[in-house]
Amino acid sequence: MNMQKIASFTVDHTKLKPGMYTSRVDGDVVTYDLRMRRPNCGDYLSNGVLHTFEHLFATYVRNTEYSDRILYVGPMGCRTGFYLVVRDTISPTQAIELMRKTCAFIAAFEGEIPGATEVECGNYREQDLAGARIEAARYGEVLRGWTPAQLTYEA
Repeated sequence: MNMQKIASFTVDHTKLKPGMYTSRVDGDVVTYDLRMRRPNCGDYLSNGVLHTFEHLFATYVRNTEYSDRILYVGPMGCRTGFYLVVRDTISPTQAIELMRKTCAFIAAFEGEIPGATEVECGNYREQDLAGARIEAARYGEVLRGWTPAQLTYEA
């Protein structure tokens, strides 16, 4: 089988910096690369932080006015960020603002982590709310002032 290189492997990861990027557009579906860490620099999101951030992120965005246009929220296997997959009826400006609000929500979150019970989650014990709050505040700062013009990967 002659396999083609997938689009995300064509991005020069040596140039990627924390930010928000349009990873791909497939018809009416847009995938955003939510890069929280510089790739290959040894500073990755811990599993507990990644897991808690994912629970809060997915719950929050699916409870906004955009809930019917959110297709997927998930972590990158390299532990440098997340993917957000949406219908293109969410404009780039709205997607950026949604991420800013998501970060503010996670940074201020207190209480029980949604979906973090044995019945609801396959690894419910590996959570780090304090770390997720720190990461959300950090990433929120990255996105402060972010514009649609910055959604393009650096060439």
